[in-house]
Amino acid sequence: MRKLKSMLSGLGLALAIVASVVLWVVLPAPALLGLAVLLGLWMLLTRMGRQAAAVTWVGVSTLGQRLGASSVIVVGIAGVVGVLVALLAMGDGLQKTLKSTGDSETAIVLRGGATAELSSGVSRDDSTLIAQAPGILRDAEGKPITSSELVVVANLPKKSTGTDANVEIRGVGPQAWALRPNVKIIEGRKFTPGLREMIVGKGARQQFAGLDPGSTINLNNQQWTIVGEFESGDAHESELQGDVDTVSAAYRRQGFQSVTVRLTSPEALDAFKAALSSDPRLKVEAKTTLEYYTAQSERLSKVIRIVGITIATIMAIGAVFGALNSMYAAVATRAREIATLRAIGFRSPPVVVSVMLETMLLALIGGLLGALVAWLLFNNYSVSTLGSNFSQVVFQFSVSPALLWSGIKWALAIGFVGGLLPAVRAARLPVTTALRES
Repeated sequence: MRKLKSMLSGLGLALAIVASVVLWVVLPAPALLGLAVLLGLWMLLTRMGRQAAAVTWVGVSTLGQRLGASSVIVVGIAGVVGVLVALLAMGDGLQKTLKSTGDSETAIVLRGGATAELSSGVSRDDSTLIAQAPGILRDAEGKPITSSELVVVANLPKKSTGTDANVEIRGVGPQAWALRPNVKIIEGRKFTPGLREMIVGKGARQQFAGLDPGSTINLNNQQWTIVGEFESGDAHESELQGDVDTVSAAYRRQGFQSVTVRLTSPEALDAFKAALSSDPRLKVEAKTTLEYYTAQSERLSKVIRIVGITIATIMAIGAVFGALNSMYAAVATRAREIATLRAIGFRSPPVVVSVMLETMLLALIGGLLGALVAWLLFNNYSVSTLGSNFSQVVFQFSVSPALLWSGIKWALAIGFVGGLLPAVRAARLPVTTALRES
C-alpha cells in the first residue's frame, strides 16, 4: 500500500512538472503578469505569504556565499535561451524575407503540380497565351506587364569560406522593372538586353566573391560582366539577374520556368485563374506571389524551428539537472535553518515558495542574460541558407521582442522544474532529522 501511494505521489509530481512547463511556455504575458501580481498580493497580505517573503529574503541574501553553484544555474539557462532565441530568429528572419518577396497584386504561373520554379516548365507558346489572359495590368503603351523568367543555379565561391556554393541566376523579361518597382539600382546600371550582362543583388554580393560591378564571372563556359548592383528588400537580393533570352541561349533552354504578372487588382486573380484553367492548351496553375513565397518560407522555417526547439530541449534538460543539483545542495546547506523556521511555526508552503522563488530568480537572470547576448550578437546578422530552388537565400536574423519573451518563458519553466523537487524535499524533511544534519 505504501509503495502504491509512493508511486501515485511520484506520478502526480511528474504530471505537475509537465503541466507547469506547458503552462509557462504557452501562457501569454498578461496571464503571467497576473500570476506574479497575485503572488505579490499573497506575500503582502497573508501570514504565510509574509513568512515566504522572509524566508526568500534570507535565501537570496546568501546567494553571494553560493556564487559558484548559483552561476551554474545562471550560465546553463543563459546558454539554453541564447541558442533557442538565435535559432528561432534564424527561422523568423528567413520567413520574413521570403514573405516580403511576394504581394497580392502579382501572380506567378507555374506548370501544373509544380511547387517551385526549378520543378516547373512553361513553353514560349504558353507564355504568350498567359500574357493575353484577362486581369493583367497594362503599361502606357498597352503592353501587359508580365515577365517570362528562367531560373538556373550556378556555383560561385563564398567570401566566408572560399568554397563554391549555389547562387540563383534569374533571367527576366523587359517588363521586369515595371513588374517589380521595388528593385532599385544602387550602383552601376541596368543590364542591356541581348548582351551577357548581369546585375547582382545586394545580399548575393555580400556573400559571394567576385561580384563587384565591373568584374566578370564564368557562367556555363561564357564570360558575363557584372554591370550593377540592385536592392529590393526581399529574397531577390540573393540573385543575379540578366536578360532572359540571353540566359536561355547560354544554357540552351527552349522555354521558361515561370511567368510572373502584375494584376489590375487583387480581385482580378480569380478571373485570371479562370481564364487559364478554361484554356485546354494550358496546363498551368496560378497563385499570388505572396501565397507562393509564404509556402516556400513555411517549409524552410518549420525545419529550422523544429531543429531549434529540439536542440534547446536537450540543453534545457541539462540545465534542469544543473539547477536540481545546485538547489539540492543549497537546501542541504540550509537544512538546519529551514528546520528551525518550521519548529518556531513556519509551515511548509512558505518554505516551498521560498526555494522556488530563489531558483526562478536565478533562472530569470539567466534568461535575461541569454536573451541579451542573442540580441546583441544575432539581431540583423546576415547569413545565407539553401532555399527551395537549391540556391543560397541571403537573409537577416530577426530577434523580435516576441522571441525574447519566449526565451525568458523557457528560462522560467526550467527554473520552476529545477526548484520544484528541492523545494518539496525541504518542506518534507523531518524537523528532527534536519536539526541533526551538519
